[in-house]
Amino acid sequence: MPARKAPYRILFAGYAPVHFICFQPLFERLRRMRDVEIVLSGGREGQEDGSGALSAKQLYSHFRLPPRSVVELDRMREQTFDLVFCAHVSGYFPKDEQERIQLFHGVSFRNMAVRRDVLVYDRLFLTGPYMRRLFTEKQMLRDRDPRLVNIGFPKLDRLVDGTLDRAAILRKVGFSGRRPVILYAPTGQKDNSLEHTGEAVLERLRATGKYDILIKLHDHPRDRATDWPKRLRPLLDRHTKLASGLDVVPYLYAADLLLTDASSVSNEYALLDRPMVFLDVPQLLAAMQKKGVALDLDTWGRKGGEVARWPDEAVDAIAWSLAHPRHASKIRRAMARDLFYNPGRATEAAVAWVRGRLDALGKH
Repeated sequence: MPARKAPYRILFAGYAPVHFICFQPLFERLRRMRDVEIVLSGGREGQEDGSGALSAKQLYSHFRLPPRSVVELDRMREQTFDLVFCAHVSGYFPKDEQERIQLFHGVSFRNMAVRRDVLVYDRLFLTGPYMRRLFTEKQMLRDRDPRLVNIGFPKLDRLVDGTLDRAAILRKVGFSGRRPVILYAPTGQKDNSLEHTGEAVLERLRATGKYDILIKLHDHPRDRATDWPKRLRPLLDRHTKLASGLDVVPYLYAADLLLTDASSVSNEYALLDRPMVFLDVPQLLAAMQKKGVALDLDTWGRKGGEVARWPDEAVDAIAWSLAHPRHASKIRRAMARDLFYNPGRATEAAVAWVRGRLDALGKH
């Protein structure tokens, strides 16, 4: 059989920066392959929630990418690709493709991606054993179904592979490193902690004069009625900063403690086995249960840290957790093993799978 002359065509499409951040480790590796062409597409139309339209060019302007690799949705939908990657469940698809692959953009105890809609994909790059169990126990797929591929979460490789420099991250943020660093990263769902107790917690933490506080806002919150960067501006000073980067991984690595609510970052932070405090969000959790999603507070949920209902309770929980950093360590380490395949090597696993699949396609 003659060698294939045309390059393999791979598409990635999403509507938020975090979606590309999940694919970016693969992108950096695959773009070096001489027989591979990668096209990036996506964006969104204007939404009723107040979020404006976003072109593919605008979406990828946050990243240093070859302009020729970015294609708008209307043009992409007229094209054909070998492999299509998406990190959001609904996905964006071209005229034709050989295989659709779901990357997922996180795993949280809300489990919003574990639903039948995801079965439009030919392969699911599972983050870990926990996600595999959910798909099989919910009777969506059999355990031996070839659609289930044990990969891990490439986005998190840098969190544990030794390539990040904490001192450099703190310098870039503007912290000296002499105070404990608290990262506050609320979820983007409606009724998140920032909409309820978050501001009061930040005010009280700031008043203690003990911490460096870094606030990482969600990059595509569901409720856009409030301009949170503007609203939080009075709280900002040399010890309270608003994170400007889109990728949460460096900030997780720099933090001594994570303050969150129902975000997938709590599972990601478990890989570092450092203390966490959860601001309780009963309205959000009740809404999730009403929607019928696979909400799971029993397996791991918030067991890797302390749960606080009130601002003063949160401040006390943070002080206690920093003074007892090994508390719940055994649980966090078990969480990390269950949630993530191949920590630090997930990109290698994904690239190996893609290379093998492309080679198989070339033989047909």
